[in-house]
Amino acid sequence: INVGISVSRVGGNAQINSMKKIAGTLKLDQAQFRELEAFSKFGSDLDAATMAIIDKGRKNVELLKQGLHAPLRVEQQIAVIYCGTQGLLKAIPMDKVGVFEKDFLKLLETQHGSVLQALAAGELNEEITKALEKAAREVVVGLIPNK
Repeated sequence: INVGISVSRVGGNAQINSMKKIAGTLKLDQAQFRELEAFSKFGSDLDAATMAIIDKGRKNVELLKQGLHAPLRVEQQIAVIYCGTQGLLKAIPMDKVGVFEKDFLKLLETQHGSVLQALAAGELNEEITKALEKAAREVVVGLIPNK
């Protein structure tokens, strides 16, 4: 797959810079996930690395879903997709991905509004990614099942 040419030129140029920065890895991750998911249906035993890719891909699919007539703003999409592409949902059970997304966005809105504003303006730098990762860790801790 050549991710650089897998979408139309118009589609890529219409995206804001912060979305472009994270969307490239998402496309590649999901292509790899789909291939491995199809392979896994043959029932063979899968190693831990393959299972991790499949789990990440399934969680990314959940993150990409949006409610009917309830689209997320672009900066919210970027924040959520960043969490998925960076593997920040590893510890969360699949059935908690929607809860993570809701809680994560609520936390960003209430405590990190400037991060969302920067993402909406097309910015994605180390300070922003650290804030996203910190917020995601806070939410994950609250969702991890007690052992």
